[in-house]
Amino acid sequence: MGKPELVGMSSERLGRIDAHLQSRYIDTGRLPCAQTLVWRRGQLAHSSVLGLADRERNVPLKDDAIFRIYSMTKPITSIALMMLVEEGKVSLDDPVHRYIPAWKNQGVYAAGVESAWQTKPTTEPMRVLDLLRHTAGLTYGFQQRSNVDAAYRKLKLDDLPNDGTLDDMIAKLAGIPLEYQPGTSWSYGVATDVLGYLVQVISGQPFDVFLKERIFEPLKMVDTGFYVRPGQESRLPACYALTPTGKVVLQDDPTKSAYLADPSLKSGGGGLVSTAADYMRFCRMLLNGGELDGARLIGPKTLKLMTMNHLPGGKELTQVSTSLFSEAVFEGLGFGLGFAMTVDVARTKNLGSLGEYFWGGMASTAFWCDPVEDIAVVFMTQLMPSSAYPVRRELRTLVYSAVTESLG
Repeated sequence: MGKPELVGMSSERLGRIDAHLQSRYIDTGRLPCAQTLVWRRGQLAHSSVLGLADRERNVPLKDDAIFRIYSMTKPITSIALMMLVEEGKVSLDDPVHRYIPAWKNQGVYAAGVESAWQTKPTTEPMRVLDLLRHTAGLTYGFQQRSNVDAAYRKLKLDDLPNDGTLDDMIAKLAGIPLEYQPGTSWSYGVATDVLGYLVQVISGQPFDVFLKERIFEPLKMVDTGFYVRPGQESRLPACYALTPTGKVVLQDDPTKSAYLADPSLKSGGGGLVSTAADYMRFCRMLLNGGELDGARLIGPKTLKLMTMNHLPGGKELTQVSTSLFSEAVFEGLGFGLGFAMTVDVARTKNLGSLGEYFWGGMASTAFWCDPVEDIAVVFMTQLMPSSAYPVRRELRTLVYSAVTESLG
């Protein structure tokens, strides 16, 4: 880590990040822990580790902790699919039923409940593009807003870990109608899990093997995978949950966690564990146009396409979303091929840059990359749900207010 002033940031202002997190979240018990990395212009400008990895056993958080990153898995899976696009093995406008024949006649929900669905035909087929941008008509059971969501819950389609396999998930989804016509709305759901299945089918490799050989090993993401490997068990923090009454309770005991064993279902939508250092290497690859330390995953033109707004009609996320829950809920955002991005800084009512892209995970983890200011930030903690506190928005203010030399 170098002197922040050498990369146009203030040491004193970066210190506000730790002071804020400690006083507002750690000392008050709102968050169990927090790890923050800020990268700018080729160096680590800020690194901090706060709080406890395990409150019940009074274990301090360490900088090599292996976190449940949940939906921060999605950008990695999206990159994997786009690597196959670059190789000419799949196209964004391909109908999904080309790779999943059982989905060819999947209808759109009109009325009814499970075993008595009433559906109407799709006007356009679900395309690979729709999976990447969450416009496929798929959902999550925890949205709890429709009969389709209820069917997902009954079949435990978005439970993690899951006792089934990707093949099982695809087969179950074939029997549930889509929530809406593909390409017309945005809904947060299992679309990226389906992308993981496509990576497996198209590449001819198990999904986890593809990620390991094509992404994790080239980027030296040595601690990232679908479970905590033997010998690393002590590095898994506890995960907590905020109850409706405002109490923080233990959600996943690290000594008994399902993440200590290799899962049968490799979830491309939320199954990975990783460290802050590993995920920062992924972010640095993105900031560098698809390459890091001589390992190129994708080309800069591909990444540029991924970080454009692909929502129907070029609208904002809040204008086309049907979800009750998303990892991003404020105005001024679009959604691309695996990332949300800022399309109108003023409408976000926060500091930032046009074109910065980001996402987060269910346990309140988050990252963003800002090509304009050459900044990447990784934030790790373990508290569900991610909507519990506005820590992500606050972190953006704290980081950007520490910039003394703006490139934008």
